[in-house]
Amino acid sequence: MVVDKTDLGNQSGKPGFSRLMARPETMVALTIIVLFVLLSFLRPATFPTARNIFNICRQSSVFAILAVGMGLVIVTGGIDLSVGAVIALSACLGAWSSREFGAPPVVVLVIILGIGAAVGFINGILIAKLGIPPFIVTLGMLSVSNGAALLISKGAPIRYIPSWISVFGGSYISAMPVSVVIMLAVVLAGLVFANFTQMGRNIYAVGNSQRAAKLSGIFVDRIIIGVYVIMGVLAGLGGLLLVGQMNSADPSFGKGYELDVIAATVIGGISMTGGEGNIVGVLLGALLMGILKNMFVQLAVSGYWQTIILGLVIIGAVMIDSIRKKKAAN
Repeated sequence: MVVDKTDLGNQSGKPGFSRLMARPETMVALTIIVLFVLLSFLRPATFPTARNIFNICRQSSVFAILAVGMGLVIVTGGIDLSVGAVIALSACLGAWSSREFGAPPVVVLVIILGIGAAVGFINGILIAKLGIPPFIVTLGMLSVSNGAALLISKGAPIRYIPSWISVFGGSYISAMPVSVVIMLAVVLAGLVFANFTQMGRNIYAVGNSQRAAKLSGIFVDRIIIGVYVIMGVLAGLGGLLLVGQMNSADPSFGKGYELDVIAATVIGGISMTGGEGNIVGVLLGALLMGILKNMFVQLAVSGYWQTIILGLVIIGAVMIDSIRKKKAAN
């Protein structure tokens, strides 16, 4: 989860340095640096500007927030394919309640985050208590949430958006976009939660072996339900940020985000087999995804090729993780 301090303190420096360089998050950080230098050379007038860098951070903020929750879910050995649909559902429900009933800001926030938590709770119950595979549960919930968002919005964007919501998407705090500040707060909270709380440590134990975790006295069902609730709340928060950025609530919000978020977590070193990974890697993975998407725009890459490249990136990240695990086992 964190770099071993004994490695960093090795007098010779070589064993600790080699282990550090072999870590997935280190490789992602180096990739980000290489891409940044390369794009700065290819597009010196547009890429390395402060405006574009802030734009990358703003675009990456939603991915990073969702990737924190997805990382916790995948660490337990699960997966959540419903996040994109939950974003749309929470956004449309929050905007609809404000438009139809004039709900005050606090109520709208509770609705947006609450619907995400409710969907996550249902996912967790079906997976933990009934033993239904996460893939099937969340795939079904994706369809349910999509349909509910379309039903609420009647298939059209909701244009009436309270002015206070735009603060989350378009405002700044000391020249820093609010969405980026929220992203950093979520990442920091996730880092503390995963590394320095009992539940966080239990999440890794469950991912390594549910049977061993149960024998150790860990309430495995509660852990699984908990991570899906966290994922749902963060999906609701992502919906809020998108509404603030777009000044509308669209039932198409979040479409395809599940693939981008899973890619960010896997690229960041979260193992698809569970029990391994850290939040810092997740943040770096999300930033790398943001840079890649910006690179596609800068280089005018076709949307068809973007989809192909994203798929290859996911396959490559999983392949590298598999090779690394086999080497470690040998």
